[in-house]
Amino acid sequence: MSTQNYKNHPQMVPGFHYVTFTLLFALLGGSINYLLRSTPENKYLAALVVLIAVIFVFIAWYARGFALKAQDRAIRAEESLRFYIMTGKALPTSLTIGQIIALRFASDAEYLSLLERAIKENLSSKEIKLAIQNWKADYHRV
Repeated sequence: MSTQNYKNHPQMVPGFHYVTFTLLFALLGGSINYLLRSTPENKYLAALVVLIAVIFVFIAWYARGFALKAQDRAIRAEESLRFYIMTGKALPTSLTIGQIIALRFASDAEYLSLLERAIKENLSSKEIKLAIQNWKADYHRV
């Protein structure tokens, strides 16, 4: 595995991000086409196929969203503990979840100064990641 940095840190799972969503949208498109071309006696069945395709798209979309929310909560807890260990204080509430997630990539040596800068300058997550000098890899987020 190559060393993680700003350019290569996003993780894409090809089977999920590309194959599954491509197939879902192909199913949705094909089912809509079937509905539009179906005979009057087949309209009910065709409408059910479209409904099933829409349900599958929603399931995939929300399953991904729920997993990311759970990871975000875990990261917030980890970074709260990390900040507490370093300072003996609670993580500042003025930080957004995006800023907290970006700060997890900062090494301990630059963490506190970058955190203060993120608060004072209201840095975006992208700006925080670009400011990191010593990247602390996270290979577990998907």
